[in-house]
Amino acid sequence: MDLTGFRHREFLEVAIEVVRQSGELLKSNFGRRLEVERKTSAINLVTEMDVRSEDLITTLIHQRFPDHEVLAEEGKYQRPQSPYKWIIDPLDGTTNYAHGYPCFCVSVALEIEGQIQVGAVYNPLLDELFWGERGGGAYLSRFHSVERDLNQERLRVSDTADLSDSLLSTGFPYDIRTSPENNLDHFVAFATRCRAVRRDGSAALNLAYVAAGRFDGFWELKLHPWDVAAASLFVAEAGGRLSDFRGGPFSVYTHHLIASNSRIHEAMLEVLAGKFTR
Repeated sequence: MDLTGFRHREFLEVAIEVVRQSGELLKSNFGRRLEVERKTSAINLVTEMDVRSEDLITTLIHQRFPDHEVLAEEGKYQRPQSPYKWIIDPLDGTTNYAHGYPCFCVSVALEIEGQIQVGAVYNPLLDELFWGERGGGAYLSRFHSVERDLNQERLRVSDTADLSDSLLSTGFPYDIRTSPENNLDHFVAFATRCRAVRRDGSAALNLAYVAAGRFDGFWELKLHPWDVAAASLFVAEAGGRLSDFRGGPFSVYTHHLIASNSRIHEAMLEVLAGKFTR
């Protein structure tokens, strides 16, 4: 009997439950006036809902797994080092949420001995739950508003083969006003070589959409583990490719990331290196 598989299923069920509960909390408070503070810059915001969502998720996880470590964006909850580390973004898309722009999600992943094993990303406004397990695939589930019956479809990356036909997504770092490494040069380079580029303020959703074939590729710099931990697993499980900007191995602790359907990955690397001439 594979006890590891049963254990991972339990972890996945917890990840799904906490993102759904947190997502419902965020949805019920969406659109109201919020307390907003600035963190590291004038455009790096945190709201009371980031904190409330993180409190909810972390409390639920520690009730089930009190000895597990937690790495969360707001950084309030730390535990002694453990082979089990939950990586949490309680509200990915804070600026959108604070402005009433309907593009945000909750992201939770579990890293075991340095490798992401399960993850869940929930967009409560669209009622879309992305989830996956290493070696078990990645899926999109929706819940009927009355029956709340779970249905699912397996995620597959797109088959777009030419960068000029691709729809890409990206984001900009919070120090865009002060740092020359701000992604504006890459944005211009890609915008003139692909079909279109979208920038909607949620790295977790962007990666989930690559896994679902809605975007053909994604790149961004100055990311954090909670931005990418769960959804990067979906890309890998959906047949995509992940790397750093030089094509090297991907890690959730690598700040530069390219995610693609695999077929346009080399072309994206060429653009970032300034070598794309087609």
